[in-house]
Amino acid sequence: MSDYNSGENTEENTGESVKTEEATVDNEIKLYVGDTILDGINISIKNIGPILVNFLLWVLTIWIPFINVGTTIGMFTGIVVKISRGETISYTEIFNPIYRKFMGDYFLTVGLIFMGVLIGVIFLIIPGIILSIAWGFALLFVIDKEKNPMEAIKLSHDITYGHKGRIFLISLILSVIFSIVQTILKHFDNDFATFLLIITAIFEIVVSLGIQASIYKQLTKDV
Repeated sequence: MSDYNSGENTEENTGESVKTEEATVDNEIKLYVGDTILDGINISIKNIGPILVNFLLWVLTIWIPFINVGTTIGMFTGIVVKISRGETISYTEIFNPIYRKFMGDYFLTVGLIFMGVLIGVIFLIIPGIILSIAWGFALLFVIDKEKNPMEAIKLSHDITYGHKGRIFLISLILSVIFSIVQTILKHFDNDFATFLLIITAIFEIVVSLGIQASIYKQLTKDV
């Protein structure tokens, strides 16, 4: 009788184990290249007005010491965090004083990433590329989750594990598309072509922010 119960319990435990593994597989984050690019473009278009105004304000105030730190953090990190959550961003988002609060941790994180990637580049470039992708979301964690530099870098490494190839491919596709468009425009030597070249470069920045927000949103669902 005890052997029978033991066997029955073993079967139940095995069944539960299989179900747990299936649930883990089902809950595994899948980053699709095409869907991510489309989602990133959609996020960019939805927020294009505030992003463009903030970008213009950033360009106009980049020369102002100390203020330019907060505006840079707000422009390239704070806005990404907000649009990844689907939050509305103001037309003066970059002037939010809260971004200057993170200046120390932000600079330390940038320094650590730069040094690590530089060492990776010395080892025949590829390790540097891998590290730049693995640690690419660390600055977002500094602002979004208020993590210290080491925690932010570790979290970024963890969420990108198993997704680096797709993230690289997304970035490559984006770069190739805009490079082709800009190369074509450079062959037309007139003011209108120059104007379109500038617009294309700005739109590339806007789309890049949207795609970064889309990737961050997908990879941090359970963080």
